[in-house]
Parts: sequence; C-alpha cells; structure tokens
Amino acid sequence: MCDTLCVLGAGRTLFAKNSDRPRDEVQVVEVHGRRPRGGRLGTTHIEIDDAGAHALLGSRPSWGWGLEHGVNEHRVAIGNERIFTVDDPRAVPPALTGMDLVRLGLERAASADEALEVMTALLERHGQGGRCSEHDDDPYWSSFLIADPRGAWILETSGRRWAARSVEGGAAISNRVTLGRDWTRASADLAPGADVTGWIDPTVDSERADVRLAATRACVAVGAASLGPADLVGTLRHHGDRTWGVPGGDPTIVDPPPHGMPEGADGASVCWHVRGVMSTTSAIVAELPTASSAPVRAWVALGSPSASVFVPLQPFASDPEPALAAPATWHRFAALRDRAESADDALSGIRAVLGPLEQELWDAPPTNPWPRVDAALTSLGV
Repeated sequence: MCDTLCVLGAGRTLFAKNSDRPRDEVQVVEVHGRRPRGGRLGTTHIEIDDAGAHALLGSRPSWGWGLEHGVNEHRVAIGNERIFTVDDPRAVPPALTGMDLVRLGLERAASADEALEVMTALLERHGQGGRCSEHDDDPYWSSFLIADPRGAWILETSGRRWAARSVEGGAAISNRVTLGRDWTRASADLAPGADVTGWIDPTVDSERADVRLAATRACVAVGAASLGPADLVGTLRHHGDRTWGVPGGDPTIVDPPPHGMPEGADGASVCWHVRGVMSTTSAIVAELPTASSAPVRAWVALGSPSASVFVPLQPFASDPEPALAAPATWHRFAALRDRAESADDALSGIRAVLGPLEQELWDAPPTNPWPRVDAALTSLGV
C-alpha cells in the first residue's frame, strides 16, 4: 500500500510518495551512478539486456533490486502503487515487478514521456509477475506516477495490459484503479473508449484507498503557486484528520495531532500505522526545477514520516550519505515508530527532538546533515 502525488507549475514539479510495506521490511536509500550499456542485468526475478543507466537516487527494500520510488539526474521521478484487478497475479510466472519497472524507468529515461515508453515496452516484452515481498509469496500489479519538471503521467497496469493519461496541474494515486475512459494511451488490446474501471476487482474494498486519496488530492488541489515541498511533507504525515509536521509551517499544524497516532485499529491513513501488519517504511519529497541551472532537491525519510526526519539531499551535486543505505539506520527509525505507537504521548516527545532539528535542516541545509540526525537519534536512545 502506498500514496503518491505530484504538483506541476511555478517553475517546477513537486513529487512525493509514502512507501507502505510490511513493518519489518528494511528499506535503504541509495545513489547509483551511471552504468554503461552492455551485457545482462539481473532484476528481482529475471535477467534482461542491460541498456545502461542514468544516475539516480532511490529507496529500495533491501531484499530486492527494484525501487519503491526515486529521482534521476534528468529530473524524472517515479513511484508505484499496488492495485487490485480482475487478473490474478498468481497465475503468471516470475517476471518484472512494479518496483523493477520504477528502477528501469529511472535508469533509462531522460523525461516522463520517455519513461512511459520505456516502462510499457518492458512490460509488454517481459511481463509482470513474481513475489513482491521478502517473506511472502505476494505478487501484485502496479500503477505508477511518472513526473518531470514539465509534465507527468498516470500509468495503470494489469498483467501486460496498460493504460495511461497525462497529468495537468497535478495528480494523486493510491491502491486502486483511477482511470476510466479518460486514458489517452494504452496497450493494443484495449479497445478505443474502453472503460478501465472494468479492471477493478469487485471483491476488494477500496475504502482505505479512497480515504487516503481524499487527503492527497486535497493537497494537489491547493495548486502549485501555494505549495512548497514542506507542504507535501505535512501531507505525508496525515494521520486521518489533518496535515501536520510542516517544516516552517503554521504553528497550529506543526505539532502532532492530540491523539498522536491514527485513531481506531485500522491505522490506514496516508501515514500508515496498521499494528503488526504494515506501516510506512520510507518516504520522499522531491523538487524538480525547470531551470537547468537549479539543482534537483530531495528530502528522504526512513521509517514512518511521523517518527522520522526528512533529510535534505542534493543527490547529483554532492556525495551520497552512506548511513541512509545502512539497514541499521532504518532499524533506528523503526524503533522510534514502535515507541510512538506504544503510548498516546510518545509521539510528542519524539517530535520535540526531531521537529526542531528538521526545521534547522530545512532553513539552512548543511553539506552533510547526517551528524546532526545521528546525534538526535542518539539523544532519543536509538
């Protein structure tokens, strides 16, 4: 389960995603350099021809090859979502996963349009399939949000079938099919004017996704002129009632909601806290400027956004932070998530340390922010 959104305009595109995964699944944030074409490339389940790679920053479950989300040196950002359709993903052999397609799109594309071409061609050639979890045989189909500084696409798939629509202004996706007849490109087996909602599995309740989509779409609706990267951080921390934890934002929405965690046993808010099952395990906000002289900026959070810090990075202008690629770092933030869920007032104590630090990093991003983050985590006993 995940939530992804983008907002276009005001000289840049803003992109954000929460990656919701099994609670004990480690994610690592890595920068990968360029790779020349040639030979064979091992993806999660299959080998394919290696077409080379652009440099990229991405977040990856440590057991797999593919990425949950990322951005490349050409200012392309991609994230994927699990979706449920009438086609059974268990009925096909291992192939490319949705996470593989995210990484391949970032490795091979210099624009959102090119990423759409790359990903759909690979999907049609190699198919989609195989387990998407470290410990469980849990294959699924994916939808994608693909963005660059000037445009974006929603891509939805079911097996090798696909449909896509370009984005104007902004968009949000979650764990459900969202395209109807408004697609503009599709695989050859989709008849003109076909309604993609016919793919929806009627046995799967979309209520959780609809609630989260309402929150992320509300953010998109504000519009590019009034939004900044910090506002998307607040949306990724949405606990079911409002945004909060916005760096530099309105003081009334900086602090956690009074009850801290999402109310009720479900916990299926944008910032996921489904006890014992699933939670948000990594998040990103990226700013993709249209001006070639302006750097790509990204803020990455390991673990739950509510109990983590969005660490500022300029991934293609400075050396990557190796601590973000260490599984032990993810475990430190996971320990804070568990603490935040253990008592009603625990999250406030965590934010009392992490909130001011995040604000300092936001106001004056240092060349190497990690020592300050490390010191804060140590002071919190993790």
